[in-house]
Formats: sequence, structure tokens, C-alpha cells
Amino acid sequence: MARAGIGDRVEGFHAVLAAFDAGRVRVLHIERGRLKREAYVDLADRADRVCRVLVVDDVRPLAETTAPQGVVAECAPLVPATLMKAVDRTDPAALIILDKLEDPRNVGAICRSALAAGVRGMVIPTRRAAPLSSATFKAAVGALEHMDVVLVSSVADTMRQLRDRGVWLVGLEGTARDSLFGCNLLTEPVGIVIGAEGKGLSRLVAERCDSLVSIPLHTGVESLNASVAASLAVFELARARGSVT
Repeated sequence: MARAGIGDRVEGFHAVLAAFDAGRVRVLHIERGRLKREAYVDLADRADRVCRVLVVDDVRPLAETTAPQGVVAECAPLVPATLMKAVDRTDPAALIILDKLEDPRNVGAICRSALAAGVRGMVIPTRRAAPLSSATFKAAVGALEHMDVVLVSSVADTMRQLRDRGVWLVGLEGTARDSLFGCNLLTEPVGIVIGAEGKGLSRLVAERCDSLVSIPLHTGVESLNASVAASLAVFELARARGSVT
């Protein structure tokens, strides 16, 4: 689900619990003070049967995020998905494609929203973009354990491959005349393309979209956070397909 080495350290209770349930945790570091809580005791007891559990006074020296919630897990890394696997995961295909997002927390939040809306494939560039770090996994709250993540060197080239496979490409662009809401392509095999924070879609990526759509906003609001815009897009896709009401 991600390139080798990614996801080998997970922090935050729910993210660690999801990694444990996926069978990836090899060493669990847990704070002694957290063992007063039932949920932490249960996790420690379950983990003690299958991996090393190290009880420490403070996990923060081990953590990459500022709020690891008392747990840090060393994990077996996730494995990348192929583009074909991500395309075939749902029928019709539904993917979220990220164009050089820089904030790992936005990437995690988008993954969480996409999974909640039934989108099971995500395309992420390996260059000039946020890494899938501990912050990403924490923000995803376990969603990355269930997402087919395809890591690519070029989003634009991957879009061309998707079009060859019959996948339509819809890009979110703040200045686009057409609205996201009611976009007919969302009922077809589709990839929704999200641009970088503050920059939007890169020129070549925008040119390779079949349709550019915007989210209607009231006067005085210039744009939405990338993760908020992506959330609206994936749930509009789910609504258009009748998977939510």
C-alpha cells in the first residue's frame, strides 16, 4: 500500500491500533501512565501475545509527531499497490489523485475522508510532495491500513495511463466555471485530482484532466483547505453513485 519503509513507525492510539489489527506491529512502546485506561490496557495485553511491548515513562523522545498519545509502534512496512489494483478495487473505479500536496496531515485527512466515502485507491507522487510520515498515519486514523496507495514519479504520466484504462479525470480548480456538484463524470470510472495547498493543480496535470470543476463558495471566501475540498469531492462522488443519501 505504500513504498517499502513507509509506515514502519506509527503514532497515535487509533493509528497504532489499526496497524496492530493489520498485523504490522513488531514493537509497541507504551507509556506507563496510559495503562490506567482500559483501551490502552487491552492493546498492551493483546500486543504482548504477538510482539514486544516496552513500557516507558514517556514515548515523546521516540516520536516524530508532537502528540503521539502515549504510543509509538515499530511496524513492518506497507507494500505499494499497483495502479491496476487500485483501478479494479471498486466498480466503477474511483481514485483520489494528489498533485504535490505538501502537508502530510492533509494527505492523511484526505485518505480518511476518501475511505469513508468508499474510495479505496489513492495516487501520490514520490517527488516534491509530502512523505507518508508518522504525521500522515496519525491524521489518517487507521485509514491507510485499508487504502490502496499507488506511489508514482509523475502524476501527469499516471493520468495518461488511467485514461488509457478508461478512467475519466476530474480536477478541482477554484477558477473553473463548472461545478463539482452534479458533475456527470462522477458516475463513471473516475479519478478526482486535488492540487497542492495554495497552488492548485500544476499546468500539465490540469491540461490532462477531462473536466475541471470548482466548489461554489460565498463571496469573501477565496478557497478551501485541500483536505476539506477533497472531502466534499469524494462525498459528492458517493452521493452521485447512490452509495450515500
